This record gives sequence, structure tokens and C-alpha cells, in this order.
Amino acid sequence: MDERHFGPVRFIPGVGHGRYPACHSVYIEGAGVLIDPASDRDRLQRLRDEEGVSAVWLSHWHEDHIAHLDLFEDKPLLMAAADAPPLADLETFLDWYDMDHDQYREAWRGIMLKNFHYRPRRPTGFLEAGQVLDVGGVTVEIMAAPGHTPGSLSFLFREPRVLFLVDYDLTSFGPWYGDRYSSIDTTIETVHRLRRVPALVWLTGHETGVFEQDPGELWDQYLAVIDTRQTRLEEFLAEPRTMDQIVQAWIVYGRPREPKDFYWFAEKAIIGKHLQRLDERGRLELDGERYRLK
Repeated sequence: MDERHFGPVRFIPGVGHGRYPACHSVYIEGAGVLIDPASDRDRLQRLRDEEGVSAVWLSHWHEDHIAHLDLFEDKPLLMAAADAPPLADLETFLDWYDMDHDQYREAWRGIMLKNFHYRPRRPTGFLEAGQVLDVGGVTVEIMAAPGHTPGSLSFLFREPRVLFLVDYDLTSFGPWYGDRYSSIDTTIETVHRLRRVPALVWLTGHETGVFEQDPGELWDQYLAVIDTRQTRLEEFLAEPRTMDQIVQAWIVYGRPREPKDFYWFAEKAIIGKHLQRLDERGRLELDGERYRLK
């Protein structure tokens, strides 16, 4: 996957086509602003040393978007205030993922330090939804994109009409909404709103990365994954099931995957939001340790 230029907006692909645990980054030439420094560590080091990075912006707090933030400890850091707490403290980071199992937490402490170079950071300033900033000759509109995380941001570069969707990435996997403060319904609302933004190019944080034509049906297919997960869960709950049984059905990921500490947690996190949704709609009851549909 090659780097692409859209006026002063440069798309920097992540390793492995930007699949987790990497993401694609965006660099605003002239201004030296780098968005989501987790694409390719060697490439970002060269960018810092050869062209210069004046500031780092984060779209949200997830580890696959901050993996190489440690390369820029001396640079201003900006993000939404709502997503700042996990960056300042590793235990808070794990709390925001609702990791309530000691085994998960211990494994993830090591993963965060070794794989994602986690170091506590506090933003030097905040990006606010609705801000319109002149950055190196390009006008950037900061767009609220909650649901994925409470403070998720997307970015519209007005002159080249490029919209950076970040983790509303239109992949076949579908949306992620497995955090403590994620929301399925808010995710759906955000996707519908982003779809209406007038753009000529759409950039995403993972996989395909660059769409130079309207993604069209991909928007619908992306959201349809939510309904598919919900339907499969309801079918599985035709009989009372424990949480372990629900996770072992692999409704989200389709099959067991390794490393288990990651995928077991991720499956539980996402499917838990669907259970919460059923409960909020008065369709779920808990009989001892077993969930059943009303």
C-alpha cells in the first residue's frame, strides 16, 4: 500500500494494510501535524527526523492509534477532552475497556508496555467538535464521531474535500463498540451523519484506507453487521445461556482465535453491548447466571 497525497493531506499506510494492531496515519504537510501515530514505526521516525512533526492529534484513545506516540513525547498533543483520561493512567486505560478479570488485566499491562509503547501522557490542549482550523493552508473541520468512544473525532479537510473517518472504517468486520462508554445506537447515528458529509475522498483508519468514490453500499453493509450480530445472539438465547457460553459461541469473531486473552475479551466486550441493548429494551432477564430472552 502506497502513501497518497490529496493537496497537503498525506495518507500514511499502516503495516499489514493498517489492520490491528496498526492503523493508517494522516500527515498535514507544511504544518507538520500528524494524526494517529500508529502506522509504521520506522516510517514515523523518518517523518520526524526528515520532515518534522510539530504536533500530534489523536482521533481517540485506543492502543492501535497511540502505538508510536512515545516517539513524539516532546511535541504538543491534542485530542478530545472526553477521551483523555485513559492516556494518563494505565489502570484507567484498562478500566475503560471494562477489563474485570485479573488474567486479562495482567496480560494487557504487558501488551500495552511492550507492543504499544504505552507511557502516560496528558494532552497539552483539546480539539473540540465544530472547530474549524486553518492548518498549513488547509481548513480542517473537527467532527464529533461518538459511539466508538465517547470522544471519537473525524476530520474533514475542506479544500481537497477529504474526510478522515478513522475507525468508522467500512470493513467487513463491522463497527467496534466494546468499551465501557461505547454505544451501539450512537455508533449508528454517527455513521449516518458521516455518510451525509460532502466529500470527494474518504480515508479510513484500517484496511482499504482510501476511497476515491463514494463507498455507497459499503455504508449499509457496515451497519448491517450490527443487525447480524444482534440476530445471531437472539437466536442463541432461545435457551438460557451463561456469559461463558455466549462468548464461546463466537458470534462476533466467528471462531476461536489467538491470542485468547485478546479475542476472548474482545468477543465478550462487543457481545456485552448487545446484551445491554436487549436489557435496555426490556427483552432480557438474568436467571441466576443465565441470560434469557423475555
